[in-house]
Amino acid sequence: MDTDNRNTTRESSSSFGALISSLTNEVTSLVRNEVDLAKAEMGEKVSQIGTGVGSIAAAGAVLMCGFLVLLAAAVFGLDTVLETPWLSALIVGVIVLIVGFIMLQTGKKKLKATNLMPQRTISSVQRDKEMAQHHKVEAKEQLKNER
Repeated sequence: MDTDNRNTTRESSSSFGALISSLTNEVTSLVRNEVDLAKAEMGEKVSQIGTGVGSIAAAGAVLMCGFLVLLAAAVFGLDTVLETPWLSALIVGVIVLIVGFIMLQTGKKKLKATNLMPQRTISSVQRDKEMAQHHKVEAKEQLKNER
């Protein structure tokens, strides 16, 4: 009878050890996978930032060209009709500013902070947390049943 209790104790210890070893390996693998997912997702987000910055830079270039070319040409054109050079320059300048402002707002929308959050990684980590808590409860029940 004593031998049976020792064998049961050894089997419980070895199954507990195997359980801990398996859990450690799975958690390590899970963390590595989550880090890889976060890296991939952040790479996508950096690409989005690049696109937004490129849009803002293009808007700035267009604004500059608009000020230089349109102001000169349109001011001369309106001046022939209005015969008031300052009013012609003001009208053309306001129109170019409105177009530039619209382009700037479009670029800023692409850089919204909410778009930069790694949503897939966050939800995956949340699922992993829930799964780990579930496994913790199961392990405790298994240990209690083995005793």
